[in-house]
Amino acid sequence: MRWMQASLVVVSAAVTAMAAGCSPQSPAAAAAVSDKLYTVTPDTMKVRAGIVSGEVTEMKVVERVEEGSGKVATPAKLTGKLVLKNVSADQSVRLIGGRILYVDAQGQLIKLGDDRTEPTLRIASSYGGSDRLDPGQDATQMLEAEFPVEALKAKRLKEIRLDLAYIPSAYKQETLKFPVSIGGQ
Repeated sequence: MRWMQASLVVVSAAVTAMAAGCSPQSPAAAAAVSDKLYTVTPDTMKVRAGIVSGEVTEMKVVERVEEGSGKVATPAKLTGKLVLKNVSADQSVRLIGGRILYVDAQGQLIKLGDDRTEPTLRIASSYGGSDRLDPGQDATQMLEAEFPVEALKAKRLKEIRLDLAYIPSAYKQETLKFPVSIGGQ
């Protein structure tokens, strides 16, 4: 019995030593990262193109930067809330998608860096949602898109464009009548 207790103590000591030796070393302190906020003026816009109106609110550009070094941890992104509304009285709209373009003061497109993807807008039908808007309906979507570093420079960005792709179709509501009787009457 004593031999068993002694071996149990030895095994416990060995497991404890192995666990202490194999425990991960604490990583060097990671540099603190903070958000650098760029305001977009105006931060709310309403526009209309054809039978679709759009409103973007709460627009801002956020870039994550390491404190001290100033190194960019996460490139700039445009965020906001997009509401698209079908303003037609007699046409439905099927939303396909879109792309976001940044235009400089000379009317030229501002390119993103080579390592960044062009910002696109996906009108993803969420669970229970639809990519179709009937007359008077609207759809709300959070907007998060890559933003070009060049556009962060003062007086460089003139406008933000949203190229929207949609398919309009005639909207018609009809009533179907079924003559019936109950119980052989």
